[in-house]
Amino acid sequence: MRIEQIRQRLRAAGAKPVHEQRVLRLWAQALPQDSGRRRPEDFLPLELRETLPALADELRGLARLRSQHPGEDGSARLLVELADGQTVESVLLPREGLCVSTQLGCAVGCVFCMTGRSGLLRQLGSAEIVAQVALARAQRTVKKVVFMGMGEPAHNLDNVLEAIELLGTAGGIGHKNLVFSTVGDARVFERLPQGPVKPALALSLHSTRAELRAKLLPRAPRIAPEELVELGERYALATGYPIQYQWTLIDGVNDGDEELEGIVRLLHGKYALMNMIPYNSVPELEFRRPSWERAAEIARRLHRRGVLTKLRQSAGQDVDAGCGQLRAREIRLHPRPAPAGTAGG
Repeated sequence: MRIEQIRQRLRAAGAKPVHEQRVLRLWAQALPQDSGRRRPEDFLPLELRETLPALADELRGLARLRSQHPGEDGSARLLVELADGQTVESVLLPREGLCVSTQLGCAVGCVFCMTGRSGLLRQLGSAEIVAQVALARAQRTVKKVVFMGMGEPAHNLDNVLEAIELLGTAGGIGHKNLVFSTVGDARVFERLPQGPVKPALALSLHSTRAELRAKLLPRAPRIAPEELVELGERYALATGYPIQYQWTLIDGVNDGDEELEGIVRLLHGKYALMNMIPYNSVPELEFRRPSWERAAEIARRLHRRGVLTKLRQSAGQDVDAGCGQLRAREIRLHPRPAPAGTAGG
């Protein structure tokens, strides 16, 4: 389901724009539809009031909690069941953040990621993306949403931007606290500056060497790291938000001196933040995370060379719940057929 479909149904039930925004605001903020100082019977048309209970039930059914896995760091991995019975993952992050999924599976096929091993099964509708936020907000305060879960947001651009627009308006989330994460796609740099809500941008870099990056991200657009950084810098200067560069630090793969020199060459003097995230080891994959001491040394060296660097833990390390792992375990325990239809949205 897309947000525009919800709007059309509300209009068909007699909703004016002000009524429409009220319904969407209360849903996106996980508040009951009879919330607020004004009673629905004093404000909403009769036909709309009669429609709302069934619509509210349907919206709740877009994303239901299948299981929750708390981490010692204050995070919690959520396995979320969609209306068709398929599952995606969301992560409640420390400091009132939330990571949401944008696709069921992923077509990029990053070799170190569990999500991409199944390929792309289908797109998530914009309403399914917002429904993950509403589900999380029913449990705790959410003031920041990052689109870094299952899927590549650039491959589901219309739905993701529609969700971002609602969350940045009726959803009450600051624009710089909506973080669009991508491996890099020309369409992103064309579309994001045009929208009424301009999110912060996180670019998955992972290597400064084009040939290695192509191996790590085999189906990402072939944009040279230098060009990707230049495109990111233009967006950063246009919006006033620094670009967040994501770097999954993998032992013996992209943690050597050559890469550190490449990062300094590309990012020194740029309006940028480097997020170094030690790899979350997965038994099914051959890659390993470097020691914390090694990761800290890399961050210190980059700092000394003028690159603002944050060393981050992947949320949920202690519950073995890297992105895609919860869903993979669920499928092993409860196999189900792939959704009908094509992967296109």
